[in-house]
Amino acid sequence: MPATGAKPLGAEDEASAAQAVRQMFDSIAPRYDLLNHVLSANVDRLWWRRTARRFRAILARPDAAVLDICCGTGDMTLALLKHRPPGARPVLAADFAREMLSRGARKFGARGAVALEADALHLPLRDGSLDLIVTAFGFRNLANYEAGLREFHRVLKPGGQLGILEFSEPGGWLGKGYAVYFRRVLPAIGRMICGRDGPYNYLPASVGRFPQPPEMLDLMRTTGYAACGWQPYTFGIAGLYTGTRPTIV
Repeated sequence: MPATGAKPLGAEDEASAAQAVRQMFDSIAPRYDLLNHVLSANVDRLWWRRTARRFRAILARPDAAVLDICCGTGDMTLALLKHRPPGARPVLAADFAREMLSRGARKFGARGAVALEADALHLPLRDGSLDLIVTAFGFRNLANYEAGLREFHRVLKPGGQLGILEFSEPGGWLGKGYAVYFRRVLPAIGRMICGRDGPYNYLPASVGRFPQPPEMLDLMRTTGYAACGWQPYTFGIAGLYTGTRPTIV
């Protein structure tokens, strides 16, 4: 049965899943950046920059309304800001984990972004108000993937674009080797650095539950997106999903 959303250990429904995700990320916020960079050998920085370059044409427009949802500690936001011209409309950087968001705000607060505490499934934004929505390694943690896509579709303008940067599970010999690292080595390192067991056991489990690219693209099309695509990064360890809200004729 296809995964409908994140399901942390012990969560019984969407409300408890969302609450568990929020508490988990708030708890690891102080060491989140260190863990990310150590566990990815800093390759995550390349993924953020590559994602931002993909949308540089939109970002170059001073009046473009841009949202980085599930922004965490703000690294994707900073990558987007590098493509914004002086005096451009501020980027909205939103997350529902307050401790993560507060750390992100310290990074981007003076660089042209505004922090917004908000749930990705219930955005406090008008219909058709955004030109671009980007999310980096946060979509996988939503309690309902279809609801998230529909909510993003609601707030995008006709012609607005969506970018979802997420982990995936590569195939072949690389996939087998990476699976050993991801499921055994990574949780052990995460436990040593942050002193907790749960969050870095949750990570490989959540990636394993996440839809594979063909399924995810089908879900995007079903929820109303056009020109859907997936670009693998670093042999398919991660990848960028893209889609557009069709223009009304």
